[in-house]
Amino acid sequence: MSHPNTLTATERRATIGLAAVYGTRMAGFFLMLPMFSLFAEQLPGSTPALAGLAVGIYGLMQALGQIPLGLWSDHIGRKPVIIGGLTLFALGSMIAALADHIVWVIIGRAVQGCGAVAAAILALAADLTRPEQRTRVMAGIGMAIGATFMLSLVATPLLHPWLGHSGIFWLCAGLAVLAIGIVIRVIPDPTTTRQQHDVVPIPHMIRGVLYQRSLLRLDIGIFALHLILTATFLALPIMLRNAGLPLTEHTWVYLPVLIFSLLGMVPFVWLSSRPAWVQPILSGAVLVLSVALCVLWQSQDSLMAILIGLGLFFTAFNLLEAKLPALISKAAPSEAKGTAMGIFTTSQFLGAFTGGLLGGWIQTWFELSAIFLLSAIISVIWWFMLIRSQTQPAT
Repeated sequence: MSHPNTLTATERRATIGLAAVYGTRMAGFFLMLPMFSLFAEQLPGSTPALAGLAVGIYGLMQALGQIPLGLWSDHIGRKPVIIGGLTLFALGSMIAALADHIVWVIIGRAVQGCGAVAAAILALAADLTRPEQRTRVMAGIGMAIGATFMLSLVATPLLHPWLGHSGIFWLCAGLAVLAIGIVIRVIPDPTTTRQQHDVVPIPHMIRGVLYQRSLLRLDIGIFALHLILTATFLALPIMLRNAGLPLTEHTWVYLPVLIFSLLGMVPFVWLSSRPAWVQPILSGAVLVLSVALCVLWQSQDSLMAILIGLGLFFTAFNLLEAKLPALISKAAPSEAKGTAMGIFTTSQFLGAFTGGLLGGWIQTWFELSAIFLLSAIISVIWWFMLIRSQTQPAT
């Protein structure tokens, strides 16, 4: 009989397999971020607004599909939904790889986004693990996502000379096919498929969760964070190129600032484990994010200013990206955790969609740096919201 504090062989296999699937799946999205705005410039029919739509439409389709597909997996099984979603992602990647016009890239990105499998993956993890091990398993999946994000930023500029823009999309398709193989061959089949209230949304609970101000503030926060991230990566590759760095050298910008950000966030992650420090660290991270965006706004294509701004940006972003899901999990009632997380994830993807649209619109009518100014304004509004919430009773 397994000790309650130790993962069984099945749980270890499920954790490793699902983390690989989730990480491989997210690599298909993250790999295109460092190069997409430069790629879009070369496409016939492209405008900054259409490039922003191409980036953002993925988030819109993900937002629309997260909750319905999670619920559907209760009825037809987790694996069919996951395999179907990964197939759609692979198909969308192929369409984008073959595209010779910006409209086809938008279509490909929309098809990619239709493969919204996050809720089904988390539900399968819950089916295959005991409740006392669930937090540990979910943390492993979360670490895979974070590692994938950072590796993708470093890898894309290195891979681009060999693969080119379309080759990155072919790589995304290949990673989705690899993930399908992992689902079929590595991840165990659950003995039963249960309605997992702690990971899958329950429709009749959505309204009640939306009325809880403490949860709504976190939803607004993740919306703002991913709006800022998406808008930033519409501008950042172009800004680095304008500062004299071709895409092939962007790795040597991302690598040191990511290392700096990881070292910088560690003490704050440790401090935030103490309840009294959670709100000050959260509001402090948003304030640092605002400062970073102001530095990027005023960088004037100065490489040193860009490095300083990015170091502060990724320190704050990585800290917030790690803390916000943990806070939503703690704040949500136990019977509504899945519903709260479903709304939270939907807000995250809606933020990415809005960031793409706003970034493209600003780039059409204003200077590129105005993207950072708008992002800074949004982060300052978020900071004021957090400061104000600290003086109000939790609800």
